[in-house]
Amino acid sequence: MNNERTTHTASVLASGKVLVTGGYDASSAYLKSAELYDPSTGTWTSTGSMNHVREWHTASVLTNGKVLVDGGSSGSSDYLNGAELYDPSTETWSITGSMSDGRSEHTATILTNGKVLVTGGFGGIAGYYSSAELYDPSTETWTTTGSMNFVRNGHTASILTNGKVLVTGGYTGGDFVNSDELYDPSTGIWTTTSSMNDVRFLHTASILTDGKILVTGGSNDMNNYLNTTELYDPLTETWSITGSMNNSRKEHTASILTNGKVLVTGGDGGNGYLNSAELYDPSTETWETISSMNYARLAHTASILVNGKILVTGGYSDTDVLNSTELYNTLSTE
Repeated sequence: MNNERTTHTASVLASGKVLVTGGYDASSAYLKSAELYDPSTGTWTSTGSMNHVREWHTASVLTNGKVLVDGGSSGSSDYLNGAELYDPSTETWSITGSMSDGRSEHTATILTNGKVLVTGGFGGIAGYYSSAELYDPSTETWTTTGSMNFVRNGHTASILTNGKVLVTGGYTGGDFVNSDELYDPSTGIWTTTSSMNDVRFLHTASILTDGKILVTGGSNDMNNYLNTTELYDPLTETWSITGSMNNSRKEHTASILTNGKVLVTGGDGGNGYLNSAELYDPSTETWETISSMNYARLAHTASILVNGKILVTGGYSDTDVLNSTELYNTLSTE
């Protein structure tokens, strides 16, 4: 990439290109720059910069092809409620409606009706949020919806095949939690569902081809990192323990491959940052260690390209913020 970056976002556009936004660099400067990766040439080019610097924000590809970026932090005590839209046809950004709450380390989920559900996060002196908001692309406005039953940040949010959204784990400001809840877009109401077997923060959640949710790793306190994984079955609303990873890790990535397996990369292993990668096979519920990345990374991104390859970008490695990127060829695993 043209910039080193970590705690940034990466979004696959309709054109197949990947838009990377924000984060912070090796000098700890917060970024508003954005760049595009073209899989057909393997090159990066700068594109229009955002109006605000941001890290720990979210980016969502809307049904109209534009990218909604919202929230994040622009400094140690500055948490953003502003949002902006990237138009791939003009490579420019425009300000759109603002959220009610400034938040970072939140989630953003595109619902089946095209609206974007934002949940939780951290707002500095405002504390940790249970609030949730909906963005309507047709009006470019935000409305509050039902609040979660628990405040949380560093959690996950996954849209189920029935259209509901499953939120798992996170941190409340005092406790790491295993509690989970479901959002029903038809009513705007949250209901608790069965809790995970492990408390988790900065973990991953992946939607498998059978509709189950695979949750991996994370931490259950400030110093203990997990290799455990578990499956949520939306039909029974229950969790079951599945095979454990070979490495404990948090702030890693998890990507669904075209063959249905799940690729996990990097993260913080507790005793150092990881370059290792593993594959989960849903048919056997087991993990296999595969070839390692060239660099150890955490708080990086992993994007599934239209050709099936996985693009990993940036992240933090020991004392360095990275601008390096790597490709994983899924053909070797199919």
